[in-house]
Amino acid sequence: MSDPGTRDARIRETLAAAFPGASFTLTDDSHLHRGHAGARDGKGHFRLEITAAVFDGLPLLARHRTVFAALAGLMDTDIHALSIDAKSPRERGA
Repeated sequence: MSDPGTRDARIRETLAAAFPGASFTLTDDSHLHRGHAGARDGKGHFRLEITAAVFDGLPLLARHRTVFAALAGLMDTDIHALSIDAKSPRERGA
């Protein structure tokens, strides 16, 4: 089981490296899932809102696959569930 503080930092660092120039908000919702079978292994439940140019023109499934690919190693060790809202800057009006 990993330390939640360092787990968040690892996720943030990984996202920043994989999506240079992106803006994102990562919310740890693990406290909402205490007692859940998947939460017992020490992995967390997260919500990610990310805005990156790489998503421009990509369908939703491709955006999610891109995020999951970037976080692949952490999905095995730190992340049990991840809700993703991925948009391009144009879609967010940025």
